[in-house]
Amino acid sequence: MRMNPYQNSQKWKFLLLIFAAIIATASLLYTNFLVKNLSISERTRAEVWAISTRNIYAMPDLDDQFITYYYQIRDSLAVPAIITNEKDSIIYWKGLDTTRTNIRIEESKSSPAMAKLRYDPGYFKTELASMKNRHDPIVVELYGGEKWFIYYKDSLLLTQMRIFPYVQLTLIAIFLGIAYSVFNSIRKSEQNQVWVGLAKETAHQLGTPISSLMAWLELVKAKFGADDDPLILEMEMDVKRLEIVADRFSKIGSRPVLQSHVVYKVITDFVNYFKARTSDKIIFNVSGDMRAEAMLNAPLFDWVLENVLKNAANAIEHAGRIDIVITENLAKDEIFIDISDTGKGIPRAKFDTVFQAGYTTRKRGWGLGLTLTKRMIENYHNGQIFVKESEVGKGTTFRIILNSSLTYEPAKI
Repeated sequence: MRMNPYQNSQKWKFLLLIFAAIIATASLLYTNFLVKNLSISERTRAEVWAISTRNIYAMPDLDDQFITYYYQIRDSLAVPAIITNEKDSIIYWKGLDTTRTNIRIEESKSSPAMAKLRYDPGYFKTELASMKNRHDPIVVELYGGEKWFIYYKDSLLLTQMRIFPYVQLTLIAIFLGIAYSVFNSIRKSEQNQVWVGLAKETAHQLGTPISSLMAWLELVKAKFGADDDPLILEMEMDVKRLEIVADRFSKIGSRPVLQSHVVYKVITDFVNYFKARTSDKIIFNVSGDMRAEAMLNAPLFDWVLENVLKNAANAIEHAGRIDIVITENLAKDEIFIDISDTGKGIPRAKFDTVFQAGYTTRKRGWGLGLTLTKRMIENYHNGQIFVKESEVGKGTTFRIILNSSLTYEPAKI
């Protein structure tokens, strides 16, 4: 059984998305592990700093060797911190913004090693509130029973570590998005070049046998006097149809010429040809505005009708009907063409998917008909095509929107 290319593409996209999610999750988990360990390390250093500060305050008679040692331990703390007493009065701080603290140092008579610090209450109140929200305080009990409460903030390194994986993943996502867009654009450009080359070569190859068939038909009519034979006339129609198909392929890759056409006549002419080559159990009906004119390229628009009507006919398993209704939207100078069938319908989740290359529900289908239809309507006719409504088991309605001839302005090239 042939693998549906659309389903295969969706499968790979899903697997790549899962792989990307695993990488992102692993990166976040590992970074959180590092942040947790670094946070524990900073709290331990804050505790050591608090104890060393207490000893300097509580034991002013320490000799110079120990005083120097305690000062080295205290000054080694890298995180901002504040010490308060039980009344929430600030006793000492470390690592705050020196341009905001307005420090004035007054020597203490009882302990020259410990300075009494004066500070700006507003700034310190804000900093203390911030520290209280970040971490639980470290409680240090003094020798006289008094308690100190040490509050601290994360270091700049720890803060950067917390946000680093998100910044990293964002940058990677932006890079991948740009790379995908560029490579997707290159791939589409290459596909278009292949498609245009293949289409034009097909038109060229069809030219010779079509000309030969036309000549053979003329010889048959002359030899057997069969100018009015219905079989010969049907063969002529099929040969002319081949000419139209070749003309379609020759126009791929170039801007088609749009001309004003009566939509009802164009559709009726094609339906008369198409229904003769479809099951007699399918009834066709064309109705609506018979005078509305739109800007069309008739050969390409016939191709659009052929693709949509083929899908409608294939959706009807036994007997059914296909209705084509033409209406003119005078408010926006648009022509609406609604093509409805009584087939098996399309699930709402597939309304957009049916136009993607490779999507098909038929075992022998290639999933290109509606893709080409959308391209011809949107790129060549500056119109729209979409699934207007559908219900599984009851049928589908496609809507085509074309520009009215009354307000058409040729595109500037």
